[in-house]
Amino acid sequence: MALLHHATLTPTKKELLDAWLPSRDWAAGLPELTVVGGYRIDDPDGEVGMEGIVLSRADGGFVHVPLTYRATPLDGAETHLVGTTEHSVLGTRWVYDAEGDPVWQATVTATVLEGGSGAAEYFEVDGVRESREPLVAVQGSGGPVDEPVAVPVHLVGSDVGGEASLTGRWAGGEGVLVVVRSAGSR
Repeated sequence: MALLHHATLTPTKKELLDAWLPSRDWAAGLPELTVVGGYRIDDPDGEVGMEGIVLSRADGGFVHVPLTYRATPLDGAETHLVGTTEHSVLGTRWVYDAEGDPVWQATVTATVLEGGSGAAEYFEVDGVRESREPLVAVQGSGGPVDEPVAVPVHLVGSDVGGEASLTGRWAGGEGVLVVVRSAGSR
């Protein structure tokens, strides 16, 4: 379950993405992007926040960016750092391109191969849990994969090939968001 906070982020996730995306080869020349929504997956140890954000493109397509949020920097992952943000409840958060985060790799791979879904989302208000439906519903396909590695599908609709997948559905669209394939086929 993903505990969400009514919080302010400075800079916002969208501002972080706007600054970071132009540095990605796969994002070159993308038209203006608008956040559609996201989904969460649970870190079994409860330490790393994991979210996939879906954005709509001005040309009608969709972009998927999975992120992880950490309370401390991830050793050796400097090339995957999207940036830092100040969370009004949790303090400084290091935000990473999830593909380079081993916790995301393990968790999303398990979600896909076990046929799992996204985390239940809730806020806690005055000690009462208030559920929220994610704006992006995800489901793993299930299935065995030898030496699995998860690969995000950034440009939704692109065929990146995989043996198993995480599919998402949101208002106005749906598509494969993550594929899991054998490490040898990467």
